[in-house]
Amino acid sequence: MSGLRIACIGEAMLELRVSSVPGPAEVGVAGDVLNTAIYLRRMLPPEHGVSFVSLLGQDRLSDDMTRYIASQGIDTACLGQIEDRLPGVYAITTDSAGERSFQYWRQASAARLQFQDGAGLSFDSLSGFDVVYISAISLAILPAEVRHGFLNWVEGFRKAGGTFVFDSNYRPKLWESPEAARETISACWQLCDIALPSVDDELALFGEQSDQDVLERFRTYENCSGALKRGFLGPVSINLSSPEQKFDPAKNVVDTTAAGDGFNGGYLAAILTGSTQSEALARGHELACRIVGHSGAIIPAE
Repeated sequence: MSGLRIACIGEAMLELRVSSVPGPAEVGVAGDVLNTAIYLRRMLPPEHGVSFVSLLGQDRLSDDMTRYIASQGIDTACLGQIEDRLPGVYAITTDSAGERSFQYWRQASAARLQFQDGAGLSFDSLSGFDVVYISAISLAILPAEVRHGFLNWVEGFRKAGGTFVFDSNYRPKLWESPEAARETISACWQLCDIALPSVDDELALFGEQSDQDVLERFRTYENCSGALKRGFLGPVSINLSSPEQKFDPAKNVVDTTAAGDGFNGGYLAAILTGSTQSEALARGHELACRIVGHSGAIIPAE
């Protein structure tokens, strides 16, 4: 069996980690889909390939970011660099319980030009991939007409045998309206093969009251399975039968950044290579618990 080719479509950003003690911020590279791509690459056997699909600028920082992403084993052939744009930036502070707050500077980031004329990255760039993974953050930063074009492309991709994976990752400030977010995310759930929502995002966006309400809605989506992330409670299956599992919460919570992204990477690595649903849920949760015990989105490789 030949290896899978997996495309992860997102935005790579400069991460400024601000300490509670006055002084210079620590600088890193992160982004929700990029985080998942890195953890997915670490968890997959070497015969499978993970590519990061995005745009950066032609500046020194963008060059450094590209080298960093490649150093993580991620293919960067679909990571373009364009003139007159820069990467987005976010600052993160963490409270004593490990919960985060963010400030963003991404309004003119290069990634906002993905799949648009003259940017050097089109839907044709995705030809040849077996699996395509994207989040609602990646879609929210794009114009509405580009989102619609992407969804049309996904329909053809799936008809040709491709696997579409989606994580809602709802960030209200990135969308022009809650209605636009709900319409786009609903369309993605109806198209996706593997769904990786977080319960808090779904409750906020769809006005439901419990995880059972969310699971009931997902039963109406055909050919869609996956995992509903519930933080310290652990994940539950979406549209797949598996033995009831209890998950221990993380023993040490330093920083919850990228816990969900890491879960996605661990779960996908397992499910795409033939593991059972129970095994995939456990691998994702185990990785998420390790991530929250460290500071920052990307923990040291073992």
